[in-house]
Amino acid sequence: MKKGLMILAYLATGLIILILVAVAYIRIALPSVGDAPTDFKVAITQEKVAYGKYLANHVMVCVDCHSVRDFSLFSGPIIPGTESSGGEVFDQTMGFPGVFISANITPAGIGDWTDGELLRLITTGVRKDGSAIFPIMPYKNYGQLDMEDLEALIAYVRTLDPVKTNHPKSKADFPFSLILRTIPEKAKLTKKPDPIDQIAYGGYLVNAAACADCHTKFENGSFTGERLAGGREMEMPGGMLVTSNLTPHESGLKNWTEEMFVQRFKMYSTDSYVPEKVALGDFQTIMPWIMYSGMEESDLKAIYSYLQSLDPVENYVEKFKPNR
Repeated sequence: MKKGLMILAYLATGLIILILVAVAYIRIALPSVGDAPTDFKVAITQEKVAYGKYLANHVMVCVDCHSVRDFSLFSGPIIPGTESSGGEVFDQTMGFPGVFISANITPAGIGDWTDGELLRLITTGVRKDGSAIFPIMPYKNYGQLDMEDLEALIAYVRTLDPVKTNHPKSKADFPFSLILRTIPEKAKLTKKPDPIDQIAYGGYLVNAAACADCHTKFENGSFTGERLAGGREMEMPGGMLVTSNLTPHESGLKNWTEEMFVQRFKMYSTDSYVPEKVALGDFQTIMPWIMYSGMEESDLKAIYSYLQSLDPVENYVEKFKPNR
């Protein structure tokens, strides 16, 4: 009996040592994506800034998360004066494993970052101090972009008006604080397809816009559904949003024409659309329609072509479930 207890004690001690070694390794060695390039410098040109502005506001919609949104109005438009200065909170009430606050990406927030440090952050999710950011920012998608697009994005944020802020730091709950360090990986940059190839180019834009992050079922920390077939649940004020199926099935976009698809975005153009008030329990969405409405029609058509090329997946969803 005594011998058996001793064996159990040795096993328990060994297990504790293994756990401590694993935790120490994660804290010290991860994330491991390489150093930020010291020789990377973006030339600020009019063309780059203009295209970076387009990407940040209408395709990658960086400005959407790095601003504060007003969810008393449909689609949560940005509160004027908060653009790019961060402060949007993603916390446990929304199903996140911690409190994550979007950063100030104006020069007042990232002015002391090198271009190489910004590039590493955007494409791998690793800050200048070596810590990992929460992947609500789809850095794995951005790590598959064309370098020209990344340079344009960096050029744009360098030209923003500086806005001083004092946001609290993001904090992950334990044990996700450890898991978070294991998520970043090295970038795998690609070459942007020629827009003539609508399907390939549309696929590139879908990746840049991270459409699949929202339009794929997600449970217990991982994607469990077919890519872009919808079904992801998101807690909203007054109810649960369930994302739409974007595949060409009858439960998705099978019966949508190209014109219908484009106009669905363009109807929210800031020139003609005023967001309406949303009562608690009425349909609300996280989809930043106003920002996406500024996308070029040719880009929207390419996205439509790509989505129509997907295998159809049956997934009928109830788009909004009010709290009872």
